[in-house]
Amino acid sequence: MKLYGAILSPFVRKVALVAEEKGLAYELAPFRTREGYLPEFLACSPFRKIPAIDDAGFTLSDSTAIALYLEARDPSPALIPEDPEGRGRAMWFDEFADTILAASGLKILFNRLVGPKLLKIGGDEALALQGEAELPPLLDWLESVAPAEGWLVGEDFTLADISVAAMLRTLDYVGHGPGPARPRTAAWYERVVARPAWNAVAALEHPLPA
Repeated sequence: MKLYGAILSPFVRKVALVAEEKGLAYELAPFRTREGYLPEFLACSPFRKIPAIDDAGFTLSDSTAIALYLEARDPSPALIPEDPEGRGRAMWFDEFADTILAASGLKILFNRLVGPKLLKIGGDEALALQGEAELPPLLDWLESVAPAEGWLVGEDFTLADISVAAMLRTLDYVGHGPGPARPRTAAWYERVVARPAWNAVAALEHPLPA
């Protein structure tokens, strides 16, 4: 399976983690060059969103859609609970990470790292500051629900843990990762990053400019 995108993206990281947890083979593939988007990527993602996959000719974009596809294709180990309450909670945490936490965090990431240092197009510091102002209540809520032991949706490691931790790792690039001010979140996060799948994905990261 080809996975188009860069691990800096929490959404690409999420799909890579799902694949690693399930023991699925995948190849991290480039999606653009200095000249523009690669045609093979556009064939998988017509709206130019990462991640996208090409799984033996089956193409799909959007990290949650891909995670659901991989769960149905290779259901063991399960990363989405079967019981209604567990499934609902897992998908809520996935939504929280992808739309609520990301909406604030990516304002900081793009305007302080991706734009000025990677794309060389500058950044909007006012937007970065707006993102910083929005983050604390979101992280405070996460601290209030972070488990003292185990995982976000009970005893089993799920997509909820993957999605939220992937977003927190991206925030760490701009100095907003888990820290001592939120000890329950930090302890849960350390349990996630100790997993072999996490370390395998982390090995694919490239050093970023200071």
